[in-house]
Amino acid sequence: MIVTPEQMQALDLRTIERYKIPALLLMENAGREVAEAVLRIFPGEAKKGALILVGPGQNGGDGLVAARHLFQKGVFCRIICLIEEADFRKEAATNLKIVQGLGIDLIYPSHHQLSTFDTRFNDAGVIVDAIFGIGLSRPVEGIFKQAIEFINASSAKVISIDVASGLSAKDGSILGCAVKADMTVTMAFEKTGHFLQHAPEYTGKLTIADIGIPRTAIGGDFTASKLRLDMLKKLLKQRPITGHKGTFGHLLIVAGSKGKSGAAELCAQGALRSGAGLITVATPASTRTILATKLTEAMTEGLPETQDGTLSLAAINKINSLSAGKKAIVLGPGIGLSDEAQEAARTLVKKIALPMILDADALTAIGTEHELVKKASAPRVLTPHPGEMARLLGCETSWVQRNRFDAAKKLANDTGAVVVLKGAFSLICSPEGEMALNPTGNSAMGAGGMGDVLAGMIGAFLAQGYNAFDATRIAVFCHGLCGDMLTKIYGPFGIRAMEVADNLPKIWQNFS
Repeated sequence: MIVTPEQMQALDLRTIERYKIPALLLMENAGREVAEAVLRIFPGEAKKGALILVGPGQNGGDGLVAARHLFQKGVFCRIICLIEEADFRKEAATNLKIVQGLGIDLIYPSHHQLSTFDTRFNDAGVIVDAIFGIGLSRPVEGIFKQAIEFINASSAKVISIDVASGLSAKDGSILGCAVKADMTVTMAFEKTGHFLQHAPEYTGKLTIADIGIPRTAIGGDFTASKLRLDMLKKLLKQRPITGHKGTFGHLLIVAGSKGKSGAAELCAQGALRSGAGLITVATPASTRTILATKLTEAMTEGLPETQDGTLSLAAINKINSLSAGKKAIVLGPGIGLSDEAQEAARTLVKKIALPMILDADALTAIGTEHELVKKASAPRVLTPHPGEMARLLGCETSWVQRNRFDAAKKLANDTGAVVVLKGAFSLICSPEGEMALNPTGNSAMGAGGMGDVLAGMIGAFLAQGYNAFDATRIAVFCHGLCGDMLTKIYGPFGIRAMEVADNLPKIWQNFS
């Protein structure tokens, strides 16, 4: 599960007050988990010694516990306290007394210039960043900023506790400067800020530490779940032994225009490789010949078109007729931005009483007219990238990227549709506000046509009878999983969308 800092703080408080688990025990569990992660992930570096930088608050207390456990395991430790001894409070103050009693080297550079300790940064094999926790909301300055700069200049492996210091745990923004960690050990649950803006570049490998929050304490206090293969295996239906092409649904794809036949082809290939029984691609008449040559397994239908080779308003009646007997529709990839194509798309969203994916140019047609979608008589799935989401919400793309969770939830609520906010860590949100984050996929998939393949995949699962939320979660996860598989074969870039579509059957083997 993924939580905001406020939700995590509420869970901590509930654990302490309702379940009577002492804060001191939670801190002990947190620090021990950090120490164990250091020894497990960086055993060689730990032999060179550990430098623990401790700041104010509970995060600093976690660092003191981690130092004690590392010390007890034979790791040479030095602790640099960035606050005065008298400024430690509650559980952190208790743990400070413990490490003092053990004789661990404690340094208070506030009495000197931090630069006088720069050799300590260079000598350590591991640096534990326990400066700031999830509550930080102001810019980093003074000795804390100087400490972060020393950490980032060091050659040591860096482990941050809960969140890299200087990084907002809420929205992933950099608060002046931030630690660039090799690994972050976060407590109990991942935080929203770990997945927003530039946070992944500063977080490093993200590890979750079980600190003893009772499962029954969680309730509804979380923002999103994280998609997992074992979760999705339970959603995928077993295909009947006697199944045939009529069993697995007929998908209608309305896509393509002059110069954009590729969008329709990739959408169809994504659907063909995702188990749809039959596929018909309806496209402007002048594009149909091209697609009929490219698509051997799909049927094609020519539609009335404008002089520019895009959908004309006269295409509406034919598409309405073609929808008979179909189970789902994909609308939008490459249909163009002409006035007639856009008006046709808006009309189809209102008129067609079948589950529908609105992608690419169909999203532009909708714009901020959310009632068009909300009044539809069948489920709708919207698949915007951040720029499209900004147009749909009437805001700046930068706002969307800072507030991806809020943006996805708002659009799903306003339209009554399932929403996929694409990008790194794509988000899927249901109209009821249930949200899932997708951990699969990579930057090699930042290439034209990937979204067309995904739209076809979602359409294929809708055609097979899956509800909109399940169809979308399966498709998004497996689309990214295929990209991850291909990077292991081909490397970090140069992957084509068609290669993702063609390799999807290998991904379905994970579900057998």
